[in-house]
Amino acid sequence: MANAWKKHQPTNLLTPKPLLLLFALSLLLLTFFFLSSHPSNPNPNPQTLSLISNPNPYLKPTKNIHPFNCYTTPQSHPVIANLVEGLEYPFLYSLSDLGSLPEKPHKNIVRILKGKPFRRPDISVTVQEVLGKTRGEGKTGIFVDVGANVGMATFAAAVMGFRVLAFEPVFENLQRICDGVYFNRVGNLVTVVEAAASDRLGNITFHKLVGRLDNSAVSATGAKMAFKSNEEVALQVRSIPLDELIPESEPVLLLKIDVQGWEYHVLKGASKLLSRKKGEAPYIIYEEDESLLQASNSSAKEIRDFLRTVGYHDCTQHGTDAHCIKN
Repeated sequence: MANAWKKHQPTNLLTPKPLLLLFALSLLLLTFFFLSSHPSNPNPNPQTLSLISNPNPYLKPTKNIHPFNCYTTPQSHPVIANLVEGLEYPFLYSLSDLGSLPEKPHKNIVRILKGKPFRRPDISVTVQEVLGKTRGEGKTGIFVDVGANVGMATFAAAVMGFRVLAFEPVFENLQRICDGVYFNRVGNLVTVVEAAASDRLGNITFHKLVGRLDNSAVSATGAKMAFKSNEEVALQVRSIPLDELIPESEPVLLLKIDVQGWEYHVLKGASKLLSRKKGEAPYIIYEEDESLLQASNSSAKEIRDFLRTVGYHDCTQHGTDAHCIKN
């Protein structure tokens, strides 16, 4: 038993094995400190557009156009959002048109109180159908949403993984789009421009309705056409042609325009984009409401005539929307 106990011998730290362990530990610590001092890429999605990652990709630096920054914008309130029903790719969107509470709540607020999702907007269904078809054909590119409002078309595309360039001049609606960016986790896919798309660069008088921000328009008559009793407020907003913003090398799959009668001017400002050859020119969806168009001194015939000059000879009517393709 006495021979079973041996005198303790101190470990020699200069032998090869302890030196090797000490070197490995030092290497691990150095690696840890290096990685912690270099944050990872905050936007690793390989599909992210150059126009999304670049802070000023649209115009020359002298034009000073930047994407709308949701992170520096005051939070909208109240925030009333819900899931949209009956879509292949569901998404959440936030209301801006609340109606008069509690006497006349918005129909979607009533649905929330009943435990139901929001009623799906027709444009959300249409956008997903059109983009789903282009995906099936193997095409890639962006969706341009002119008159984005609170993002019912924007988020329908973004949750499918498509990149979106959205135009919206009304600040209250921009706040709701920011809500949707957070809710749907699509900050790396959606770029918002705080401007009205038009046929010239500059400023333009815009008319918004208090309580009905989905009917704001360049034309005061068009803004109040459906809601004559609402108060109308005039303000100055930026106006930007799409051709000034979208590089010729950037593929565009779908162009949607809903601007309460200003559609002709938006299309004229996109002449270069629309003049692309068949297979590269975008599918167009625009609102073709004759009364709203006339309030902006244009007409459905004027739009169709212009579209034919850039090669769009195939337009079909879908309710108050026109769908045009180049064939």
